[in-house]
Order: sequence, then structure tokens, then C-alpha cells
Amino acid sequence: MDLDSFFVSVERLQDSRLNGIPVIIGGTSGRGVVAACSYEARAYGVGSAMSMKMAKQLCPEAVVIRGNSAAYSKQSKIVSAIAEESLPVIEKTSIDEFYADLSGMDRFFGSQKVASDLRQRIMRESGLPISFGLSANKTVSKVATGEAKPNNEKYIQSGSEKLFLSPLSIRKIPMVGPKTYQTLRDLGIQTIGTLQGMPVNALNSVFGKHGRVIWEKAQGIDDTPVYKTSERKSISTERTFNHDTTDLDKLRSTLMAMIENLSFQLRKGNKLTSCIRIKIRYADFQTQTKQLSIPYTSSDSVLISRGGDLFVRIHSRRIRVRLIGVSFSGLVGGGSQYQLFEGCDRSDSLCLAMDQIRNTYGDRAVFRAYGLGVKTIGRENPFNGDPPPLLANRKR
Repeated sequence: MDLDSFFVSVERLQDSRLNGIPVIIGGTSGRGVVAACSYEARAYGVGSAMSMKMAKQLCPEAVVIRGNSAAYSKQSKIVSAIAEESLPVIEKTSIDEFYADLSGMDRFFGSQKVASDLRQRIMRESGLPISFGLSANKTVSKVATGEAKPNNEKYIQSGSEKLFLSPLSIRKIPMVGPKTYQTLRDLGIQTIGTLQGMPVNALNSVFGKHGRVIWEKAQGIDDTPVYKTSERKSISTERTFNHDTTDLDKLRSTLMAMIENLSFQLRKGNKLTSCIRIKIRYADFQTQTKQLSIPYTSSDSVLISRGGDLFVRIHSRRIRVRLIGVSFSGLVGGGSQYQLFEGCDRSDSLCLAMDQIRNTYGDRAVFRAYGLGVKTIGRENPFNGDPPPLLANRKR
């Protein structure tokens, strides 16, 4: 199941004047990029990840909106709650996409009827359009969902997977990105049907172990199970000090470094968090925790700022601290998509540059100086919403 033009649909839900006209959502600055756009804007050639400058040139009459991440998070959770209430196994793979396992329901209700009824309920109770593809596996269902859009449904009966996939472009195969697509085109392969007729060894020689995966997906073969999504899924880290401390700068810098590292892990795993939790354990082993629900994000600056707010609220005792910890929960996929929505401001550009260095040279190749307890002029408080300077690890 995939919510159609999700960001645009939420905006239209709040303002009906946007119905039927080209709408572009993303960074509104000169260096901003498109995070989402309506089907009307797509007709002009506008697409996600395109520069906002180019998008405006292609479709000058479009309404440009920076967007409201809090509203998108809220609507996503509403749809998730409906799906989880209706079906036993739901896997939420991003803010607007879900897989559901309907195995066995055909014996009682009919899988197609169950899926159609759920789609109608989601549209009725959330007010958002949604499409689905129903088949024997994830790959074919995802492709079928794309073919069903906008706001429709498609059922691929068992045994007809190859026939359904055959005339479609190789672009439709999940995991075929721009580079793989270009390589396949260079080999003269344009449709999935052509790929189906190739020997698997030929693909292995070009793509290695991924060649077989691509070949199997082209045949409509995929045994990946649907994993039940748990909203309690989280990542966390804690630091127990060698000596209990009352040094406020040390506590803040330690917390900042932990949040920065966890934020990088989120982005590395293409994840977003909707809840941050801070824990403090004092020398007398009394523990205090406080958490805050937030719009889905993986941004360093946002999470450091929110974590700082929680720290100020929770650190109320003037005694030594034994342990400090932070955790992110309510994780969903879709990190890259949501970073695009924020545009390309200074903080996002900094984050991207740091991630590129870390991915090349290691997690600790570059980090914020305050995370080491380094005091910098005019930056005594690391939680003021403006990222402090960086420190490169010269040993690398």
C-alpha cells in the first residue's frame, strides 16, 4: 500500500484550493530541492530531487510550499493505526508505504476484498488517497502498486507474475537504480521481458551476486517475508562515567556527541525517528527519564536541539551524575526522502558533507568539537540550534 503523492495530499487535505492545480513541496530557497510534487506538476517534467529553480522554470504556475513535517507525521501515524487495527501483520517501510501479509485470509473473506475494504476505510477515515498492489510477494506487489496509481488497486493472480512484469521497463524493478539501469541499457536491455529471457550467469558476470537477485525479481520471484513493524523499535546509547560528575559542560558535550552519533546511524540506515528520550542516573542510583514526540526526522540540528531541551528539563538535582543516555524510537524508513524536504540550507549541507566523510573514513573521522568538550568562542551552549564547529580526526 502506498499513499499517493503523500505530502501533496496532506496539504490538499488542509487547503482544498490546492486541488487540481500543480503543487511543488520542498526547499523554497534558491538552492532548495523538490521533495514531492502533484501529478499535475509531474506532467510538466517536475520530479523529486530536482532543483527548485529548474522545477519553477518547467512549471512556473505551480504553487510552491515548504511543507509541514508535523502534519505529515500525524497523518502517517493515523494511517498506520488503521492498518494495524485491521490486519495482523503490517510492515511500515517508510512514512507513506506499507506491506501487509494476507496469507490465509482468502479462505474466509478473500484477500482482494480484505485489501479493498482496508483501502476504502483508510480513504474514508484519513481523507487521503491510497493505492495498493496485491500479489504473492513483495516485489510484484510493489511494482503493481506503482502501476495502479493514482488512487487505484491492482491484483496480480498467482502464476501470472512473469506475464504482468514482461512488458514493463526495467526501471520498475525494485533495487534497479540509475547506475544499474544504465548498465542494463548499455547491454541492450529495456524491458523486463528481455531480462527474463537472459541466463542468470550472464547477469552474475556483470553484477556479481546482485545479478541473481535482479534476475529473480524480473521472474517475479521473491521470498522475502513481511516483518511486523513495532513502533517500539529503537536505537539507543548510554555512557557511564569513570567518576561521577557535576560538570555541566561535560554532561552536555557527552550528550551532544551521543545524539550526533545516533543521528548518523539513523541516516546511514535510511531511518527517521519520531521520539527522543533522555535518561540521567545520579550517584545515588536514582534515575530520571523524559521523552518527547517529534515530527519524523534524522537531522543533527533538530535532534540536538530537542535533546538539549529535554536535558534542561530533566537535570534538576545538584548531585553527581553517574550515567547519561539517549534513545530514538518510533523508527520508520525514508530518511533520504525527508532530508530532501528540508532543502539545502547550511545545516543540511554540513550534515551531508560530514556523512560523506564518515562513510569513506569511518564514523569518527569528523565530529563536532563540542562533543569532545572543546569550548569554542561564542558557542558555550551546544543546544542553541546552531551547530558548533567541527574537528577532523587528523590521524586518519
